[in-house]
Amino acid sequence: MNSMYHQLMRLPLFQGVSAEKITALVEKLPFHFLKYRDGEQVLSVGDNCTHIKFIVSGKVRLETPYSHLKVSHIQTVPAPHVLAAEYLFGRETVYPFSAVASGPCGILQLLKSDYVKMVNYDKVFLFNILNYLSTGSQRGTATTLGVKDGSVVERLLMLIDSLTMPGATDVMLRYKQKDLCALLGTQRTTLIASLDKLSEQEVLEYDSNQLRIIDLQAFMDLIKD
Repeated sequence: MNSMYHQLMRLPLFQGVSAEKITALVEKLPFHFLKYRDGEQVLSVGDNCTHIKFIVSGKVRLETPYSHLKVSHIQTVPAPHVLAAEYLFGRETVYPFSAVASGPCGILQLLKSDYVKMVNYDKVFLFNILNYLSTGSQRGTATTLGVKDGSVVERLLMLIDSLTMPGATDVMLRYKQKDLCALLGTQRTTLIASLDKLSEQEVLEYDSNQLRIIDLQAFMDLIKD
């Protein structure tokens, strides 16, 4: 139980809860620890978010497609991480992305009703989920209000920032150029010039159908400069 406690304490939304309370919860609620092989599907776009899911070991590769454009945002999210808890409640309760195991990985999941019981059991769980949801909301607002010139580079930065989870690695966009141009509201020549500029700054590399972020922190810092 001690090893399980330390594993759970690493997870977002569990931090700050005592060992005694976590032990009691594990005895009362069905904590499902699931194992996935490399390349195995964890969830698909449009799946109902009926459980809260945590990455407890390994990594998961997420792909978020645009519904009507050939553009997809791709990222790798390592443990410990919670997968889109904001879709557990609210008007939209389906996942906007697919998730595939990137190497062997472990997922902890709890039924939504059991998670609500957990939140009611200890206020620390309540504060943790409120902080998680508030931080996500404020991050998006800060990025939007930080617009300086509305350039294509800035619009691309905002697009990547809005979909990239904290701690993610191997962040990419896959696209048809005409659809990425439509999404960013620009022409192909302007898009290529903007990507060339970012490539020269060594924050990304690109070809005709995908771009990959080389230095995510430097890339995100361009929004603040």
